[in-house]
Amino acid sequence: MFKKALKVIPKNFVLDLDGVFTDGKFYYSQDGKYMKVFGADDHDCVNVLKQFMKINVVTADSNGYEISKRRMEFDMGLKIDLVPALNRAEWMAKKFNLNETVYMGDGVLDYLVFSKVFYSIAPANALKSTKNKASYVTKNSGGERAVAEACLHILDKFFTKKEHNLF
Repeated sequence: MFKKALKVIPKNFVLDLDGVFTDGKFYYSQDGKYMKVFGADDHDCVNVLKQFMKINVVTADSNGYEISKRRMEFDMGLKIDLVPALNRAEWMAKKFNLNETVYMGDGVLDYLVFSKVFYSIAPANALKSTKNKASYVTKNSGGERAVAEACLHILDKFFTKKEHNLF
């Protein structure tokens, strides 16, 4: 008699900020970095997914950290941590069980994290080498509903329709 395989349900979703929640561009004036562009619908879908998973945001952008913190913590109620890209996998291993963690990133070093986590997601405009290592690539680009799409994908893939009641 065969045992039915247990479905793994991830408990954590960690997202890189720039290029995932934003368009990845940095807008400078003579006074320095002054703004970032965030996408529509991401907040609504994150709020739905927060009922099922712990969500954390990371950024390596110390110059734009206050802008990012304003959007993530104040507006969206998400924890954001300043973590250099090279240290991200080690940092995540200390905070989360990587076998229960989904990570979304777009940068050249995100593949280092992809190889350590349970499931990985890249937005459509990520580097080709990064997309090639991802478990799933969104059709939408960062800052253009990629996070919303990723949240809906996670709900559909790992949670029953009865649990999330969205589809």
